[in-house]
Amino acid sequence: MSKLSRRDFIKSSLAVASVPSTVWSKVRGTNNDVRVAVVGLGSSFGGQGKHHINVFHQLDGVRVVALCDADKDILNGEVAKFSSRNEKVAGYVDVRNLLEDKSIDAIVTATPNHWHSLLTIWACQAGKDIYVEKPISHNIWEGRKAVEASRKYKRIVQSGTQKRSDEGLQEAFEYIRQGNLGKILVARGFCYKRRKSIGKVDGPQALPESVDYDLWTGPARLVPLRRERLHYDWHWVWSTGNGDIGNQGIHEMDLCRWALGQNGLAPRAMSLGGRFGYEDDGETANTQIAILDYEPAPLIFEVRGLAQKKDDTVMDNYRGIRIGVVIECEGGYFAGGGGGGWAYDKEGTKIKQFKGDGGASHQANFIKAVRSRKVSDLNADILEGHISSALCHMGNISHRIGRLSLWDEIQEAIKAEAQAVERLERFREHLFANWVDLSRTRAVLGPWLEMDGEQEKFVVDKEFGLGRWANELLKRDYREPFVILDEV
Repeated sequence: MSKLSRRDFIKSSLAVASVPSTVWSKVRGTNNDVRVAVVGLGSSFGGQGKHHINVFHQLDGVRVVALCDADKDILNGEVAKFSSRNEKVAGYVDVRNLLEDKSIDAIVTATPNHWHSLLTIWACQAGKDIYVEKPISHNIWEGRKAVEASRKYKRIVQSGTQKRSDEGLQEAFEYIRQGNLGKILVARGFCYKRRKSIGKVDGPQALPESVDYDLWTGPARLVPLRRERLHYDWHWVWSTGNGDIGNQGIHEMDLCRWALGQNGLAPRAMSLGGRFGYEDDGETANTQIAILDYEPAPLIFEVRGLAQKKDDTVMDNYRGIRIGVVIECEGGYFAGGGGGGWAYDKEGTKIKQFKGDGGASHQANFIKAVRSRKVSDLNADILEGHISSALCHMGNISHRIGRLSLWDEIQEAIKAEAQAVERLERFREHLFANWVDLSRTRAVLGPWLEMDGEQEKFVVDKEFGLGRWANELLKRDYREPFVILDEV
């Protein structure tokens, strides 16, 4: 652990950040290279951080000059790969030491979610541009603080929603906006991705000796490990992750909002879901419907972690989509998201293809903006990432303050909501095929929560006061010295 205190770090960071951006844009390595550090390398079985190392390593005019991870074994393994190529790279366990390195121009982070906003803010304060993986925040409040930091320190901050760089999707959504399929009726996002049980333990587990657990935990509460695996399974625990709606689903949530042309938070949101099919140490929903009630067309998001039926491996689909979006319009629909997609007429006949690559140029787009110093060059500016991430959080907050309800209660509560009713029967049928009977097993019925988009706070209902409970989940209690301040 570095001996640098939070106060000293912020003081030094602010001093660095006061250097004009024009100076930073000229401080480069040999041949004007952009010198990149990758923070958060994944795990022994893979990870997005390792993918970023490979991608940025291959970009012209870019050098990966530093790596950082709280797991020394993973860090040393990646450093060794550079050594085998006779390439120099610095290795850091503590990201605060990395941020003090003046030879680094930009950071790429693929840490667990609970570190995303804090590291973004620290990087901006240290005068460094940053590519931050999705979701850009662990909660709504800190996501807004990350946006504020990017603007205050004039940094280039790219969100890791790489499908914004997919030319096929860019073309498809312009095609829809021009009215070729008629008025949009509903935007549907899907994350039908098999998630098996993470197991159940009967007490605190031993930590990997290679991990600095205090650093790994960062702003979250420092508690004993109570699951079998430290890495990756943090996605399914509220203190560090956001479930699959905030993991894989953030990509499709972003595509739906993009297709709808919505630039702010939804006026209200609700969720129905639960963790079904097994009993384990996971906390987040593995089956969920979240409705973001935009006008004139809503956004409906579905998560399914169970297969199409018990003891099967094949996942359900909707109009052929398992992971992606279906934008339903008066005159047809668009289905895709993995890389481009197809437009269909009302009978389901293909009428136009939009070829895409899933956003393979997203990292190059970040480097382009780093060089130009133009936020407008980014395909996924931090503000876009913040809004889409916040939609995921809105759905999860409704879920977290919801009540356990049986099928009759759920039907009664939702009967007036046409869009929810339309999804409800498919939700029930899917669970029944996995031997979950909602007439006997309770699901979490989340309340409708009204959002004040300007304040990014929930409206407090005078009768039930649910907005007050919801607002308590807009922000977390930060652990010293890993604190996000009100004034970034």
